[in-house]
Amino acid sequence: MRELIKNPNIDWMGLKRGFIFVSLVLLVLGGVSALVRGFNLGIDFAGGTLVNVKFKDTPPSEDRLRQALGRQGIDPSKIIIQPISDPITGVKNEVLIRLPQREPGQKAGSSGESELDVEKRAILEALSTFNPPSEVATKVDLNMISRDRLRDILLAEDPLRLVSSSGRAAAELEYTRYAEAIIQFRDRDQGGLVRDLADLRAIPGVPTPLLQWLPQRFFAGAAAMISAEIVGPQIGQELRQRAISVTLASLVGMLIYIAFRFEWVYGVAAVVAVFHDVLITLGIFSLVQKEISLNVVAALLTLVGYSVNDTIVIFDRIRENVRLRRREGLVKIINDSINQTLSRTILTSGLTLLAVLSLYLFGGEVLSGFSLALLVGIIVGTYSSFAIASPIMLWWQMWQSQRQARRPVVRPKAAEATPPGRKERRVTASR
Repeated sequence: MRELIKNPNIDWMGLKRGFIFVSLVLLVLGGVSALVRGFNLGIDFAGGTLVNVKFKDTPPSEDRLRQALGRQGIDPSKIIIQPISDPITGVKNEVLIRLPQREPGQKAGSSGESELDVEKRAILEALSTFNPPSEVATKVDLNMISRDRLRDILLAEDPLRLVSSSGRAAAELEYTRYAEAIIQFRDRDQGGLVRDLADLRAIPGVPTPLLQWLPQRFFAGAAAMISAEIVGPQIGQELRQRAISVTLASLVGMLIYIAFRFEWVYGVAAVVAVFHDVLITLGIFSLVQKEISLNVVAALLTLVGYSVNDTIVIFDRIRENVRLRRREGLVKIINDSINQTLSRTILTSGLTLLAVLSLYLFGGEVLSGFSLALLVGIIVGTYSSFAIASPIMLWWQMWQSQRQARRPVVRPKAAEATPPGRKERRVTASR
């Protein structure tokens, strides 16, 4: 392998106090932030409703959105609004709206209406306030209507006079087909939002008289709800417990494997380094209040494997050098082992870092948390391999040596230590 640095001679163990100080500062800052500010848990863990809303033009301000949602009985202070930009065009006309979990007394709606239906209705009513009042009073928003609702309106209004000519059953089949074609055009071809009803003329298979009649009864609203999902509190709590259990199980499994392949002290050092990496990454997420979702948990598990892999490379070189250079001190062997693997560490970590950095910069909001966790984790994981894991292993070995040196040596008594025959021979020789 090509070496980037020729014969490095860095005293890594001489810098261990500075490394540990930096780690302690990061851990304390992250811990204080976690205690004071907490974590910005995503809908996967905290529960609530996540809605993707698309606007024709620039979305209204966050304050206006919160006020509109607040009129529907939602606490404005607990609403999280996140703008989304198109990764290709860069247009910012979408927002992610996360609504808190409502209390049982706050849930309104008919007995047969689900909680998601209640939230969707509240959001639709809030978005309708951004449409012209004259249009809302006399017409129906085509961007907010469902296929069945559109079919029912067409069947009731009967603009093509199909009920009188073909009967209600045949008319219902025809209007269902037309409604399906219009909704598919809106969702598939227009990205969920019709900007102008004149665009509907491009729909194949829909009669022209029907398309000419639609503007009399419908209008293209200012916004459309692209998607909506809800997570209950019990599911969120279960996901949190599973995420913690999976992370701890992976750490225990690696501890057992490393202890089997090396020594148990190597496994403890590697697991402590991984804990260090995960805690610092979570602390940074708390500091910047980045949302923690299932994608972030997947990134943390990836970080665990990546950090341990880098640590194992250094430990394997230490074990090899200990066998070959028994007369040298452990500090020099550790320094030389880290220096010998330095080029490999820079190449693997550097190339992975570039890939993750590109993902963070150009991956969009959906992958932002995932790529940020990997970005921080790769830097901290590479750092902890020589700054945390190796000093822990060195400290343990030195403590063991000092412990053995302080242990008193038990010497046998002279009468028990010297065979009787040998003492007798010594006396005879003296005579």
